[in-house]
Amino acid sequence: MDWIGGGHLGRWLFTEGLAVLYLVAFVAAARQFRALLGSRGMLPIPRFLSGTTFWRSPSIFCRHYSDRFFAAVAWTGAALALVTVAGVTARLPLPACMAVWLVLWALYLSIVNVGQLWYSFGWESLLLEAGFLAVFVGNASTPPPVAILLLLRWLLLRVEFGAGLIKIRGDPCWRNLTCLYYHHETQPMPGPLSWYFHRLPRPLHRVEAAGNHLTQLVVPFGLFAPQPGAGIAAAIMIVTQVWLVASGNFAWLNWLTIVLACSVIPDSLLPGAAPTITSTPLWFTVVTAAVTAGIALLSYRPVRNLLSHHQLMNASFEPWHLVNTYGAFGHITKVRTEIVVEGTDDAVVTPATRWREYEFRGKPGAPERRPRQYAPYHLRLDWLMWFAAISPGYGDRWFGGFVRRLLENDPDTLRLLRRNPFPDLPPHFVRARLYEYRFTDRRTRRATGRWWDREPISVCLPPVDLARFGGR
Repeated sequence: MDWIGGGHLGRWLFTEGLAVLYLVAFVAAARQFRALLGSRGMLPIPRFLSGTTFWRSPSIFCRHYSDRFFAAVAWTGAALALVTVAGVTARLPLPACMAVWLVLWALYLSIVNVGQLWYSFGWESLLLEAGFLAVFVGNASTPPPVAILLLLRWLLLRVEFGAGLIKIRGDPCWRNLTCLYYHHETQPMPGPLSWYFHRLPRPLHRVEAAGNHLTQLVVPFGLFAPQPGAGIAAAIMIVTQVWLVASGNFAWLNWLTIVLACSVIPDSLLPGAAPTITSTPLWFTVVTAAVTAGIALLSYRPVRNLLSHHQLMNASFEPWHLVNTYGAFGHITKVRTEIVVEGTDDAVVTPATRWREYEFRGKPGAPERRPRQYAPYHLRLDWLMWFAAISPGYGDRWFGGFVRRLLENDPDTLRLLRRNPFPDLPPHFVRARLYEYRFTDRRTRRATGRWWDREPISVCLPPVDLARFGGR
């Protein structure tokens, strides 16, 4: 343990941080699922389950599904996460502690495996992989297993190194250090400071990109150095991730990377961090050894993917999400496009028709509205709207259902939005237009208070009414 640096402080920081993120994930699932995945949702779970099996998509919902049951699963997960945040789980006997972490993992796996497009992001697999390892880190009175602490570092290395490789192999702007000329403006969901990051001098953007390459391609190997070297490498990653947290909204991706890096922090940083411990039970040693061997075997395909010139980004090679491959923003969009959805209560559309705009919670809309901070909370509809603006194919399966629910003033769907311009009666028509968005320059920002300039590009969806969907 001298080489590892103890591990008690790191384990405590890891489990506490992971429990908080589990809490956020389960609450987000409970609050958003009815419109997205419910029985009357845009991508209904019952329809998905009719075309799959348990072994293809392991989930408790393969045995039974109802909206009420999904809500019960999500809120049960949130309650268990809250109990764990309060420190109760760590004080339970070792088998009970492991059981709580295993249930958290199994419940969230059940949600992810029926979540379809809404749950297709890398941070879902990352939460599950970290959550599975948490089952075996032990309780407060058990010595932290060295093998599991090393597996947490192996996961962190794959997260960072995979992201670094996919950038170097991807967009040339990463190699010439110019990607951040655009990224703060064109990222999926800017935050309240993104305008300021975008307006940094271009030489600083090049320093940002170079620092990113150093942190993702070189520093991760320091995680396996003796302490304090590993702790220093983790601290560099934490600083980099805090920078990313400040510059945009990426759900819990950055936060979970910070939590993983915290698992590397040595006990020497906080003398007296180690609690009173007992000896490790033989059965627990056997279990952790078996898990380590299993993870080593399952790592073959992710490692082969890392070494491949055709590297996949954010992929799982088995349905349990035990060992995955990670990476983000291998290609950078240079122009920001946004879908603006509007409705009207006019019975007939004419050139004089007055259209009113729907406001989303996180994605850019009204030019004078400052981007908000939502991460680590994940606004799934807003993220998919960004993808649909890049390519209509991303919205083929759900966008029509979204529009229909606006025409019905569906309360579950409207709860996902910041503002419904038709609070009393639903609109007669809804349309969608594509705009180009750019951050305002400093002079415009001071003179007008606007954060964005925008210009119309094209019509994504011409005016439609419920008759288009077989209603009215």
